[in-house]
Amino acid sequence: MKNQELTLTNEWDKTFPKSEKVNHRKVTFHNRYGITLAADLYEPKNTQGKLSAVAVCGPFGAVKEQSSGLYAQTLAERGFLTIAFDPSFTGESGGQPRYVASPDINTEDFSAAVDFLSVQENVDSERIGILGICGWGGMALNTAAIDSRIKATVASTMYDMSRVNANGYFDAMGADERYELRKKLNAQRTEDYKNGEYQLGGGVVDPLPDDAPFFVKDYYDYYKTKRGYHKRSLNSNGGWNTTSALSFMNMPILSYADEIRSAVLLIHGEKAHSKYFSEDAFKKLKGDNKELMIIKDAVHTDLYDRKDIIPFDKITEFFNTHLI
Repeated sequence: MKNQELTLTNEWDKTFPKSEKVNHRKVTFHNRYGITLAADLYEPKNTQGKLSAVAVCGPFGAVKEQSSGLYAQTLAERGFLTIAFDPSFTGESGGQPRYVASPDINTEDFSAAVDFLSVQENVDSERIGILGICGWGGMALNTAAIDSRIKATVASTMYDMSRVNANGYFDAMGADERYELRKKLNAQRTEDYKNGEYQLGGGVVDPLPDDAPFFVKDYYDYYKTKRGYHKRSLNSNGGWNTTSALSFMNMPILSYADEIRSAVLLIHGEKAHSKYFSEDAFKKLKGDNKELMIIKDAVHTDLYDRKDIIPFDKITEFFNTHLI
């Protein structure tokens, strides 16, 4: 299968500075559904032989020029060959319609990244890991449950997107509210079909209301300011297609998390509103190669880009230990 020709920017348009310790180039690869994905490849300079490799994605609604690229570049500085990719239908990746999310296809995107890394001449195909941030932390765990080629998985500041769509924040939505939401989303499907286009749900709210919950202010501080804004980021702009929530409501992504045999490291901030996702996921995991690390005083987006808070030493040690 040939990759679709994509339009890729040649400028350095990341939210973080370029490192002189790594080589960087754009690459493309395709998933099992024929969608071509765009990625940034980061390779440590002056290395020989086959390297351990890590595929990085997230947060949910972000692009590779934001948090995932920062993680990928930093890990490349530490000796790993890495890629940060845009999920299907978003960023510079292919796929129509635009801005739709899928628990199946997005899980497949991670496995497709493993496909790509497995055939690189300077990668040891037996030493491949994945790292997911925010909603892609949940996708990473879901991929680890199905893809036995993955030897180690890190989920940072994880969201379970199926749980939050089906149950609401803090599991506050019951069956009646869920039914009303289904009715609303299915009515929107009809409108979308009439209009010939998909309604966008809106990214992070802007302007920010004075009475916004802290976690909304937390997202605003990243996606809507110079700190993390990117023109291709869904969260920084118009958001996902509204009806994307439907499939997540009906398809729990962590059903087989207890069957993950490879190593898993969950990292979360002590003061993150989302901490319960990692804590509950960790309870499902089995085996002595599973770890939960709580970062003192950290909030959700601190683990997006705060290099003084993100435990890169621990992540490096974890991958070095398990990618052998």
